[in-house]
Amino acid sequence: MQTNSKSSPSLAKYYYLTILLSAILILLASKVSATTNNETIEGEFIGAAQTEYPEWFKDSFLELEEDINEASEEGKRLILIFYQDGCPYCNALIERNFSQKEIIDKARENFDIIAINIWGDRTLVDVDGREYTEKTFAESKKVQFTPTVLFYNESSKVVLRLNGYHRPQRFSLELDYIAQHLEEKLSYRDFMRQNWPTKRSNKSLIKDSIFNSEDYHYANKVKQNKLPLAIFFEQKDCPACEELHTMVLADESVRKEIAKFDSTQLDMWSKKLIVTPNGQKMQAREWAKQLDIKYAPTIILFDGKGEEIIRSEAHFKVFHTRAIFNYVNSEAYKLESNFQRYLTEFADHLRAQGANVDIWRLADEESTIKTQKKSQ
Repeated sequence: MQTNSKSSPSLAKYYYLTILLSAILILLASKVSATTNNETIEGEFIGAAQTEYPEWFKDSFLELEEDINEASEEGKRLILIFYQDGCPYCNALIERNFSQKEIIDKARENFDIIAINIWGDRTLVDVDGREYTEKTFAESKKVQFTPTVLFYNESSKVVLRLNGYHRPQRFSLELDYIAQHLEEKLSYRDFMRQNWPTKRSNKSLIKDSIFNSEDYHYANKVKQNKLPLAIFFEQKDCPACEELHTMVLADESVRKEIAKFDSTQLDMWSKKLIVTPNGQKMQAREWAKQLDIKYAPTIILFDGKGEEIIRSEAHFKVFHTRAIFNYVNSEAYKLESNFQRYLTEFADHLRAQGANVDIWRLADEESTIKTQKKSQ
């Protein structure tokens, strides 16, 4: 009995400590759980595509004057393609355009092509003798999109520049335009108007509620200095314009960005009278020519003072279109002049908030990540 009586306090103390320890562990577990629940899980990034460039692209020492002369001696011209790793539009240029026999044959017969990495460190000598790295050369050429394609003539002059990805049919025509030296006879814009196949689409400009103004006196708008300007140059019978509205601008995230602009739509061939931001009175078609609008659709974004900041004149999907508008609206261009660096920052910002970033998505497509999660 004495033994039992002495052991009872020890046993009670053991049970007490066990219960206390269990309570502490439960409390800690609940705190960890609460912390985990409150933390934002970083969104995923998809859509990047690695690209293998054709072996027949020129392996150059990157002395451009010499490259131009060598091409000229063979009756060819020089093309520079600016790219970056993971770029899905660069991948499309190679795997969709340069996978077609007609384009390959035309390119190999008439051009020497050199690929330039916009973040690369290889030494390059420009036609004026100045030395750069690939990265600083891309900056000097104000490359904002990849791919950017430069066509040089025999006099070392850039005679055509493509800022972004162009689909095979259009790209093939662009090769014809330069290979046949047609830039010496007519403007690119007139060439495309004559040669781009007409496809019946809308007989009038596409109506869209994103256009919140029918006031074309842009000088007055600049004086009021309320909103940045977004001007959509389009045309009738324009399948590409229709695709822009239905497949890109229909996305809610894009529309929210555009709502922060004074947005108007102009027919690039119209005789409608407008007043430019700097006060010039002219027809819309004259302003389009002055701005070197080559094709529809082209979107030009101006700041509140009427200065052009950036333009979209290629095939872009939802993420890049949204980012172009955010770049101006957020005034990020004042801090970061390189749009590609800004794109990375913008994607990182969205992912930090828990949003998935799918850089190859159209408005009518769900992110493949979301689709995968729903199917699990």
